[in-house]
Amino acid sequence: MEKPKIIAYLKPSCGWSQGVRAVMRKYDLPFEDRDIINDANQRQEMIVKSGQMLSPCVEINGHMLPDISGEEVESWMLAQGVVTPNARQPDAPTNQPCANEMPSAGIGFRR
Repeated sequence: MEKPKIIAYLKPSCGWSQGVRAVMRKYDLPFEDRDIINDANQRQEMIVKSGQMLSPCVEINGHMLPDISGEEVESWMLAQGVVTPNARQPDAPTNQPCANEMPSAGIGFRR
């Protein structure tokens, strides 16, 4: 199976971004890890391509998946046949917010 072209617009240490990276490692997928915090040009490119400001955003073979978790990226890739199922476990949580966005008791959160 040919490897897809993947560009991931991620934060350096965010839980959502780490989840996307964990899914890429689980499937041994090469990807461009674009830092949207320390590189304003990458952030602007993400906003233009995705039409919104929330991250992570992952572009796979030209298809943009905006504001998405690692779990959602994995589900999309499996449904589209980009990857085939494997029994490996991701090496980080794939659906967890950034530490500063963790909910307090009874309070919701957003990515």
